[in-house]
Amino acid sequence: MKIDLNSDMGESFGAYRIGDDRAMLEIVTSANIACGFHGGDPLVMHETVATAKAKGIAIGAHPSFLDLWGFGRRPILGDTPEEVGRFVLYQVGALQGIAAALGHPVRHVKLHGSLANMAQMDDSLADGIARAIRSLDRDLILVAMPGLATERAGQRAGLRVACEIYADRAYGEDGNLAPRKAPGAVIHDAGDAVARVLRMLDEQAIRTQSGRKLPARIDSVSVHSDTEGAVAMARAVRAALEQKGAEIAPFSSFLA
Repeated sequence: MKIDLNSDMGESFGAYRIGDDRAMLEIVTSANIACGFHGGDPLVMHETVATAKAKGIAIGAHPSFLDLWGFGRRPILGDTPEEVGRFVLYQVGALQGIAAALGHPVRHVKLHGSLANMAQMDDSLADGIARAIRSLDRDLILVAMPGLATERAGQRAGLRVACEIYADRAYGEDGNLAPRKAPGAVIHDAGDAVARVLRMLDEQAIRTQSGRKLPARIDSVSVHSDTEGAVAMARAVRAALEQKGAEIAPFSSFLA
């Protein structure tokens, strides 16, 4: 079995440090790099891309709503799907420029925070974003949660789609992530995270908080980098996957 391990990073900006990106880049195979709207800035983006290149880690853009104050986790309403698609283009293009200067191409796009949560449940919004990404570069891979609107939109747009599961988040009954403020929504114990990941891979399904089983294709496992203990959790997940004989590789190397 080939499986990718990804993490969101490059979310520091200015004087603010968020996460231990260098340590995480020793563990993951794909890095989702913030593009300035919820975190990140040109210097952080450049440093993160350069470090990822040095370590042979595939990179992707991690666009969000323009929401530094709320770290991209507040819903922003009123824009059309086409307008949101242009906001995504702006961010992906910024990362592509830095990546081109460093000779390390952007391979994928993974939405962040409320933008991701809203697109997962809204076919029109997801279509606007997927069409925008394809208009920029049809070879970009769209990262999505399995069975939801973003996966469908990527397929309709003719993009390759990588389906991911989360080691550190619980799932609601609709298959989307449970709201962060809900009890048990964020998993902090590395042992619990490992057990959840192995079960999802064995079953090729996610389990909702009520225990409902939702079939899922799984190409990648994600660990957030901004939570306490994230590096230890990612290291434990990788070790468990390797112990089961999985080949850990960037999904950009094995998706058809």
